[in-house]
Amino acid sequence: MKRFIALFFITVIAFSPTLTLAQKGGFADMKQLQGPQNPRLGFVIHGGAGVITRGSLSPEREKEYRVKLEEALFAGYKALQSGKSGLDAVEIAIRILEDSPLFNAGKGAVFTNEGKNELDASIMNGKTLAAGAVAGLRQVKNPITLARAVMEKSAHVMMVGGGAEKFAKEQKIELVDEKYFWTQPRWDSLQKILKEEKAKEVQSLKSKVQSVLTKDLPANRFGTVGAVALDKNGDLAAGTSTGGMTNKRYGRVGDAPIIGAGTYANNNTCAISATGWGEYFIRLGVARDISAVMEYRGMPIQQAADFVIKDKLQKLGGDGGIIAVDKFGNIAISFNSEGMYRAYINAEGKAVVEIYK
Repeated sequence: MKRFIALFFITVIAFSPTLTLAQKGGFADMKQLQGPQNPRLGFVIHGGAGVITRGSLSPEREKEYRVKLEEALFAGYKALQSGKSGLDAVEIAIRILEDSPLFNAGKGAVFTNEGKNELDASIMNGKTLAAGAVAGLRQVKNPITLARAVMEKSAHVMMVGGGAEKFAKEQKIELVDEKYFWTQPRWDSLQKILKEEKAKEVQSLKSKVQSVLTKDLPANRFGTVGAVALDKNGDLAAGTSTGGMTNKRYGRVGDAPIIGAGTYANNNTCAISATGWGEYFIRLGVARDISAVMEYRGMPIQQAADFVIKDKLQKLGGDGGIIAVDKFGNIAISFNSEGMYRAYINAEGKAVVEIYK
């Protein structure tokens, strides 16, 4: 029997070429390996994309990011190797990133204008097109787990706010005091933005949002986490989790919990997790659009991702990126920002973690 070749990919805010096994080399018969009866395992995770340039992170902080990304990478990869489903691998990896204060999800979530943490997440099963999403959470420790419960244990796709947290209690999903999500760097970021807004006497919501988004503060921009997987059965899965946007207002919800915008999975095409300026990802339906381009135009996954991110999204004025894996195990990453936290296991079985463009 031929050995399955496993690929694992992690992302966190930037712009990089898609990595396929063909590009990495070492496969004599790609057509045979890409047959649906013998799919390659595939796993990609991201930690957000944004203004992440060389020198913006201290050596010590960069090491912390790399270590945490490797931890999540290996956890999801080993889950797939052991025969667990893609949904399991996605949830396992995202929970690790949610528990880390380094990323804008779970423990490291950014603050709203009111000084609160509001969490969103979604997950999707490519085999059945079942999906679950949650938004506006303030007490759920791991939103990705609640999103999966909504998908598997309710008749709904999305639950929000207090209703979602009541459902979490019913499902015995861990709740924490709101203080759990408080971190000094995120609080300082909010205070800096509020101070600058006051000094400039911003008058309208539009100008306030634009002011926030043009700050050269990587932590304020993105940091959303996500994962996509192809398991041994050839089933695809995708998940995304976020704390949203620093200084967001009035119950704002971005693309992360919106199926078809920030998350999408379909066994006929691919699995996608997005990170970036959520309003634009929602307007374009970025995740579903990439799948549609593959389905209706027959584009390979990297070309489809670049078309949507580098052409359509950029022309509209949005920024961010996606990670993806197709039904054959080919992986792709595309982003139009300065950097993206990402990692994968290459054809030689070595872990690769990348941050910069």
